[in-house]
Amino acid sequence: MSEEPQKKEFLFAKRNFRFLMLSLMVIAIGFILMSGGGSDDPNVFNPEIFSFRRIRLAPTIVLLGFGLAIYAILMPPKKNK
Repeated sequence: MSEEPQKKEFLFAKRNFRFLMLSLMVIAIGFILMSGGGSDDPNVFNPEIFSFRRIRLAPTIVLLGFGLAIYAILMPPKKNK
């Protein structure tokens, strides 16, 4: 019996990897927006740490990135005919 070599296929398609890379960039942008606002002097309080960008916007962007990552993992591959 002659066995034909099986073609190895990746678990993810190219499209899945693109969405995964996009989601990682969105997560990184969210964490960059969350950074900063500290004070150089530990005895001085800086109210900038409670800004809209750090409390609402950045965590929302991070969660959006995680949602994109889940979509990239669960996205069905395109069917080729």
